[in-house]
Amino acid sequence: MPYIAATSTINFPYKTEQQAVKAQAHALFSANFPQTDRLIFAFDNTEILTRNFCKPLDWYAQPTTFEERNNDYQTITLEYSIKAIEDCIAKAGIVKEEITDILFVSTTGLATPSMDALIINSMRLNPHINRTPIWGLGCGGGVSGVAKANTIAIADPNAVVLLVAVELCSLTLIKSDYSKSNFIGSSLFSDGVAACIIKGDAHTTATPKAAYVAASSKLYYDSLEVMGWEFKDTGFKVLFSKDIPTFIHENVKHDITEFLQKQNLQLSDIRNFIFHPGGKKVLEAYADALQVEGDFLQKTREVMNDNGNMSSATVLYVLDKFLSDGFEDGYGLMMAMGPGFSSEMVLLKLSNN
Repeated sequence: MPYIAATSTINFPYKTEQQAVKAQAHALFSANFPQTDRLIFAFDNTEILTRNFCKPLDWYAQPTTFEERNNDYQTITLEYSIKAIEDCIAKAGIVKEEITDILFVSTTGLATPSMDALIINSMRLNPHINRTPIWGLGCGGGVSGVAKANTIAIADPNAVVLLVAVELCSLTLIKSDYSKSNFIGSSLFSDGVAACIIKGDAHTTATPKAAYVAASSKLYYDSLEVMGWEFKDTGFKVLFSKDIPTFIHENVKHDITEFLQKQNLQLSDIRNFIFHPGGKKVLEAYADALQVEGDFLQKTREVMNDNGNMSSATVLYVLDKFLSDGFEDGYGLMMAMGPGFSSEMVLLKLSNN
């Protein structure tokens, strides 16, 4: 089967303490949002310590148009995608000419030609690379991207697939939006850039560190309002329901069990839980629903504490942490929930040999 050859993530130079973000949010919202003083403690309840921001904190207090923010999205995305890709190529021990396919995942900015085209042009990658821009999957995009990259590598065992996930959530903040969802969003969301190289099994020379086994994607009927964007003249207005943890609690165990049964496995066979964190309440919902012994979401929580919620890129930061800091031999389950409302899962076989 295909396998993950390397991962790479970006720490922006403007990483910011959550308490500093809290103070600025209070200043920005308090005059027009009556619930500011009552809800400001949401910043503390997230358990996020630092936020991975692509701009310095004082930039977010300045007035900007959607056009200006989207232009910044394109410029920053290109610069840091290239940094992540170059690092990932080096870790994988390949040269850029070997890349056969590129998937670009994002939901926080717009570009046509799509960002993968800009990356190919700037890096002078093979102009015949197969391109797949993936937009709109939100937090589920990272896991979905891994699944789709492996599908390509199954179809072509000689494939070397580059997956790039970029979410610059902080650039979507609409400062004139004094809604509760925007206020809570300002306590959670941040920016991330991650790259991943997946190789077809024709490249296998030894037991791979992270081999692909299977994937699952599910869209829940009649849940379109749970998470997403509302598109305004001023930009992307964040929409998410307070019922997300309840939704996860009611569905996640059944969905995981059903997925694993198709592989003749059960929950107790999973040694590594590579989950998108979402937020503190989402992690609590996972823990309560799955009842796995020990702190099975420790690495997921650490990524959230250090970075915030980076939407689709976050789970690739968690994967990178497993691969760099250590994992248990055996199965690993990647999982994320996204707009739709939807769930994405990828089953991996992890080996230290």
